[in-house]
Amino acid sequence: MTAVLLVVAGLLGLAIGSFLNVVVWRLPRGESLSRPPSSCPHCGAPIRARDNVPVVSWIVLRGRCRDCHGPISRRYPLVELVSAVLFVGVAWWRADDATSSAAGIAHLVALLYLVAVSVALVLIDIEHHRLLDRIVLPSIVVALVLLGVSAGLSGDWDAWLRAFLGAAVLFTAYFMMLAVYPRGMGFGDVKLAAVLGAYLGWAGWGALVVGGFAAFLLGGVYSIGLLVARKARRSSGIPFGPWMIVGAWLGITVGQRLWDAYLGIFD
Repeated sequence: MTAVLLVVAGLLGLAIGSFLNVVVWRLPRGESLSRPPSSCPHCGAPIRARDNVPVVSWIVLRGRCRDCHGPISRRYPLVELVSAVLFVGVAWWRADDATSSAAGIAHLVALLYLVAVSVALVLIDIEHHRLLDRIVLPSIVVALVLLGVSAGLSGDWDAWLRAFLGAAVLFTAYFMMLAVYPRGMGFGDVKLAAVLGAYLGWAGWGALVVGGFAAFLLGGVYSIGLLVARKARRSSGIPFGPWMIVGAWLGITVGQRLWDAYLGIFD
């Protein structure tokens, strides 16, 4: 069952990665996700179904349009591959629960949704320095609903309550930081905090603390590195969303264990 789960997760990751390429390109430009159909950015020729197979089509076409032979960015297969690898990694991590209960499957679906959102937001924030409401705001609701389904199937409503409170706590903390130092972050970061706080709260209060702290630690180290290398100035705008997401995943996966180990030092 685990092998089947990983294969399904990998194929789903490839398909979702292909869709995320459309999201990352179109949403920041205010375009529809469905219209017009995908086309070559050089000649405008519609992408044929056989040329829209994740990764494989790019390799077969040697990274060029079938019609005009214009180059197709390597980002497209890379996003598809990264998405597949992340889907498989999360599925492997949660395989025991997902193959033993419906609640485990629901929790895995919630995590895979966060993977997809994470990939899209990281790429958009790096390129456009924006965290789009069209992704972030629905994700707050979707996260709580999916986690709520898992809680309902398992009867663990305490975890769902932590998710709800985690979203509120991290949102409030970021909102207060924005109010104190508006130049330090944008309101998009505040709204994203609610999404990440839900998942961190579900994982545990220790996970919430570790995930929240890790974002600032990792982002701070990266910023200092850029300053030392003279690739940025103190006034440079550095996207913080990616570090929030990386920190949150650190908290979700190992945060509670790190927190428990830290508290164990004082026992």
